[in-house]
Amino acid sequence: MNAAPLPPARARFPRTARVRSRGEYGRVFEQGRRHQHPLLSLHVLPDDRPARLGLAVSRKVDTRAVARNRIKRVLRDRFRRLREQLPQGAYVLVARPAAARAGSAELTQAFEQLLLRAGALPCPAPAGTMPAPEAPSAPAPPSPSIQPPRCAGRAPLSE
Repeated sequence: MNAAPLPPARARFPRTARVRSRGEYGRVFEQGRRHQHPLLSLHVLPDDRPARLGLAVSRKVDTRAVARNRIKRVLRDRFRRLREQLPQGAYVLVARPAAARAGSAELTQAFEQLLLRAGALPCPAPAGTMPAPEAPSAPAPPSPSIQPPRCAGRAPLSE
């Protein structure tokens, strides 16, 4: 029986990338900022250590361990891919019952939206641009009704 090959070192999820102790979870819940989504709740506590992830997926979310483990696996994988871009600190995700019915793409999207709201990820680039006008006769004054897009609508993570 052949074992699956190990992923490259950067693709693993080392202990240093995890919130592990009860005390650390308690500090994040008490002192961190909370951001909510119908599927997940994100608690963020900035500190001087590399980005770490903690997951809380209780039996209230789903009684089946397979479903709870799927949620954790999807969220861990997305965090692992984003970890280098995230500011230092502890990130604890708490799954809500609706997460059990959500697909992997929905969970990933919810996680990314929460990170944007928390100011932990930069705003995404606009989807596209309008084509340049053919031949402008006179430069139009800037419209006061057009505002730059607000990505997170909140202060950045570092305070």
